[in-house]
Amino acid sequence: MNDQIHSDGSDHEHGALGDAEYAEFMELAAQEGFDPEDVEGAIGEAGHGPLPVLAVVGRPNVGKSTLVNRIIGRREAVVQDKPGVTRDRVSYEAEWAGRRFKVVDTGGWEQDVLGLDASVAAQAEYAIETADAVVFVVDATVGATDTDEAVVKLLRRAGKPVVLCANKVDGQSGEADATALWSLGLGEPHPVSSLHGRGTGDMLDAVLEALPEAPAQTFGTALGGPRRIALIGRPNVGKSSLLNKVAGEDRVVVNALAGTTRDPVDELIQLGGTTWKFIDTAGIRRKVHLQEGADYYASLRTAAAVEKAEVAVILIDSSESISVQDQRIITMAVEAGRAIVVAFNKWDTLDEERRYYLEREIETELAQISWAPRVNVSAVTGRHMEKLVPAIETAIEGWETRVPTGRLNAFLGEIVASHPHPVRGGKQPRILFGTQAGTKPPRFVLFASGFLEHGYRRFVERRLREEFGFEGTPLHISVRVREKRGRNK
Repeated sequence: MNDQIHSDGSDHEHGALGDAEYAEFMELAAQEGFDPEDVEGAIGEAGHGPLPVLAVVGRPNVGKSTLVNRIIGRREAVVQDKPGVTRDRVSYEAEWAGRRFKVVDTGGWEQDVLGLDASVAAQAEYAIETADAVVFVVDATVGATDTDEAVVKLLRRAGKPVVLCANKVDGQSGEADATALWSLGLGEPHPVSSLHGRGTGDMLDAVLEALPEAPAQTFGTALGGPRRIALIGRPNVGKSSLLNKVAGEDRVVVNALAGTTRDPVDELIQLGGTTWKFIDTAGIRRKVHLQEGADYYASLRTAAAVEKAEVAVILIDSSESISVQDQRIITMAVEAGRAIVVAFNKWDTLDEERRYYLEREIETELAQISWAPRVNVSAVTGRHMEKLVPAIETAIEGWETRVPTGRLNAFLGEIVASHPHPVRGGKQPRILFGTQAGTKPPRFVLFASGFLEHGYRRFVERRLREEFGFEGTPLHISVRVREKRGRNK
């Protein structure tokens, strides 16, 4: 479990590979004709885990999207000379001075708004909550408004490092307007023209100082803090009842009315001789942007709770058909890279006919997570609750598993020999070698002589699971193709 704590502060720049393993791997890459810089970059991308996140926030029409385009070096975010164009949180990868990070463009934040504008403001607040640092954009030509002052209060509550960007400073004359923004109490205002690029370099230098090298892990500390288990699912599937049952007492409110839980509730619970931190979350109803009011905020908080957890226990009401919403929740947990356990609740209410049809539904609707441990429980009666902890432990073990590079390459050699990639266009691409660059979840990078089709990648993932386990965890597999450059010179 602790064979890759490099991302938590050690000097390793090459994912989960130790120095000797890394040197051996780079020698193999050179023999196959790969550029060392490309290989290092591929291992870095696969092994870093999540990139540090920078949220760009401010009131409407201060130039946030223009600044985002300037940071990422291309016109990607939609820009228009009117407020309210950006509504959802949109993420882009950026690089400055050799460091990569993620930029999140947000809609304009306003106070005391309703309807769509309130949803936009909620997205911006969620972006602040999940970011590692924030760029607060203020229109220097207008100065600090009441809305800007309200954003400052929001940022102070969040406690995140803030870089103050005084935008629309196109020349020396505008710098006096920028200095007036010291009054906001957020430190030095950086005069910038996101439209022309003036001053953005100095601002990005300040951003790199504010951003961590890698985001701090919010789960499972090196000192052995309690494992964080998020209980997620549709409203009224029994998340709160399950938490009360494993706790042995009524810790959270349970009601037949769907949507009783609004805020994530953390509880330390002793189970199987171990202390766990269970997080009861709000039920996720529909697509988040179709919600409003308290339900909207509850869904955003649930998504944040999943990001901070190690294991997502997905509750499904076995008395009802598996729905599109269940599948959407599963996808959210998989994309967040969490270990997964599927708990079919209300199992005691099923008759033989419903069990038969449920098994068919699981085969067809949940094929994407056939690797996840499954438990059939009843939160009301306590049936099979003792199976929950072993399933969680199995998922965590798979989530933290690492395969040594030598063993992985022996396995890849067997795959290529016994099941070569189909010939396409007269060529037969093959996997040359690979490595596991990270864990939590396991992340692999494969180096190939040509493009590997999606079906073949799925086959490789299935074989990896058969050979090495990885029960209860998503796998991330990236492929790098050998460039032909330099061969014909």
